Amino acid sequence: MKENMYQPFEVIFKELDECPKDGHSHNFFELVYIISGTGKQCVNKSTFNYHAGHMFLITPEDCHSFDITTTTTFCFIRFNDQYIKSNYRDTDISGKNERVKKLEFILQNANHQPGCILRQPGDKALVKPMVDSILREYVNRDLYNKELIEQLVNTLIIVVARNIAKILPEHVSEGTEQRAVNILQYIHQHIFEPEKIRTDLISRHFGVSENYLGKYFKKQTGETLQQYVINYKLRMVENRLLHSEMRIGEIAAEMSFTDESHMNKLFKKYKGLTPSDFRKSAVSA
Repeated sequence: MKENMYQPFEVIFKELDECPKDGHSHNFFELVYIISGTGKQCVNKSTFNYHAGHMFLITPEDCHSFDITTTTTFCFIRFNDQYIKSNYRDTDISGKNERVKKLEFILQNANHQPGCILRQPGDKALVKPMVDSILREYVNRDLYNKELIEQLVNTLIIVVARNIAKILPEHVSEGTEQRAVNILQYIHQHIFEPEKIRTDLISRHFGVSENYLGKYFKKQTGETLQQYVINYKLRMVENRLLHSEMRIGEIAAEMSFTDESHMNKLFKKYKGLTPSDFRKSAVSA
């Protein structure tokens, strides 16, 4: 099920005891801020335990839902590409175009995994009073409230973009060719289907030779395609170890490793710890 929005921008506050919708996707971006409450966020088959102060970015095509444990007050900020194009004004037209392209690139290439998008402690402290101000203007409907809300939302989007930019794949930026970005997105989309991310199938899907694909991918990202897939899968393993109660064997099966032993060896090789030790160290930290 896909949800549509017929305006460039809207803000919604809701207090919910249960999620009104099962897994669904949008044709727009959605920032979700947790004002109070606890539960789990689910995005693209992955989960994250949320609490007050967390903010999530749902991008178009992400399948998501919330499993609410305690009554949760949400702030939903929804916007589309047209909102970005029309609201980030610049006196220099060429400068505006580059700025908008950069912002669109960053938002479109978020990780598509669950978890708070605010990675910098200082930004978490910055966002809360802005959301509080949006809520106050939303409730009071005072003079110029719409203009103030729009300015606050614009600032929130920039803060979120800054946090995403810091965790984009190494060597991938707004200067990366669109075809390389499409390949990355294809890998992310099919990471649970190893038969679809073989080099020969990716080559066929994008209409390039296997030899050219390998050289092109390495030039654009700084990693071989195989190395990128491994690193991406291990980041997803980390996410499950930190934010889920899945057993090690269940994670290995979901990520299509040969078996639990195979995942353990690979994880230790790249991370220096076994998955079990990694989870224990995170709990005790």
